[in-house]
Amino acid sequence: MSEDHMHAPTGAYALDALPDDEREAFEHHLRGCPACAQEVRELKATAARLGTAVSAAPPEALKGQVLERIRTVRQLPPQVQAGDGMPQRAVAGRRGYLPRLVLAACLAAATGFGGVAAWQYQEARQADQRAEQARAETADMARVLSAPDARTVTGNVKGGARATVIVSRGENSAVFLASGLPELPQGKTYQLWFDDGGKMRPAGLVAHDGGRMMEGDVGAARGVGVTVEPSTGSPQPTSAPLALLGLPT
Repeated sequence: MSEDHMHAPTGAYALDALPDDEREAFEHHLRGCPACAQEVRELKATAARLGTAVSAAPPEALKGQVLERIRTVRQLPPQVQAGDGMPQRAVAGRRGYLPRLVLAACLAAATGFGGVAAWQYQEARQADQRAEQARAETADMARVLSAPDARTVTGNVKGGARATVIVSRGENSAVFLASGLPELPQGKTYQLWFDDGGKMRPAGLVAHDGGRMMEGDVGAARGVGVTVEPSTGSPQPTSAPLALLGLPT
């Protein structure tokens, strides 16, 4: 691929139609060409919309009807005797048969492309949403950690882990940090709680080590608890706390 034509294959790349060597060269070009990268994103999004705009679930009886008719539809025209006595396919039938093959191939390709493009577009949207959520949570955590009234409390979690809670009453928010949390059986997760004077209030789920914003306002909470709950969480604790940390006033 020449340098003069490096900007041209955006459409072919969006349709996954470039050979391996040209795809690698174009991907290298994309990393340094914001205009082409933007055009590829727009083309993929447009193709995905076109693919899903006409999508429809087939009738339940369609498969059975197709299988039934296969047995009665002639796939090739009959053989006829040519002038030299050699058998050959009827010319008129052949002319009708080839376009049908081409049409079937085009329909199959269009259907397949629509499904792949829609999947790629959905995956890209979900990745963007996850990245945006991560950026927002990181910004919220930084806001709490840098608050003038931020206070920290650290304690042990049953099983050998360590937990730290940073709370800002001014921001009305808290951050939970954990290290060394044991892996739980399938269907179980760690759940956080605000302790409102003995009444536990759900504050989010934790699946592994790391930090996360606790859900909900700190309010008048006096502590933070950690329990093991079903993977979807519980409205009230169903097990004894693995840790209960008092919050600074």
